[in-house]
Amino acid sequence: MILPIYTYGQPVLRKETEEVEPDYPQLHDIIQDMWETLEKSHGVGLAAPQVGLSIRLAIIDLDCISDDEPQYAGYKRVFINPYIEEVDDSEMETQEEGCLSLPGLSEKVTRPTRIHVTYQDENFQEHDEWVDGFLARVMQHEFDHLDGVVYTDHLRGLRRQLMAPKLKQLVKGLFRADYKVKPLHK
Repeated sequence: MILPIYTYGQPVLRKETEEVEPDYPQLHDIIQDMWETLEKSHGVGLAAPQVGLSIRLAIIDLDCISDDEPQYAGYKRVFINPYIEEVDDSEMETQEEGCLSLPGLSEKVTRPTRIHVTYQDENFQEHDEWVDGFLARVMQHEFDHLDGVVYTDHLRGLRRQLMAPKLKQLVKGLFRADYKVKPLHK
């Protein structure tokens, strides 16, 4: 089932999430619904708060960019209770980021290129790994959602000031999206 994506201004996007236990009700169905929602919205990642659930769950599908980035062919993963344990900030990179919860907006965000993450997969198997490149960026973006952070929180100075009126428009429901959304006001 395709779920509505909660847009900027929805309180669930600012809450810190709760860890997921193996007996979480209908977890498999939630994950499946998130995959369908992500595919329909043409994103590369989706965090549970973006579909109204305040739990530590995210999915990432980089297979969709494998024509340009062949190393991500077949990369489609579930992240349960993920945490960024450490960042290697010796190399930072600035790239354009967008977000399904902020339709129509994008901005350049600077992030570390290498991070150390721990998480469980959909079978609750533990993973502990260092990741780099575009995957590290997507993980940081999606895992931020699990801590109530959106990419615009990383903006500073003039860039943040220029984004403020656009964010107010989102809160008012004055935007277009070609996927199912749940704005704060409409």
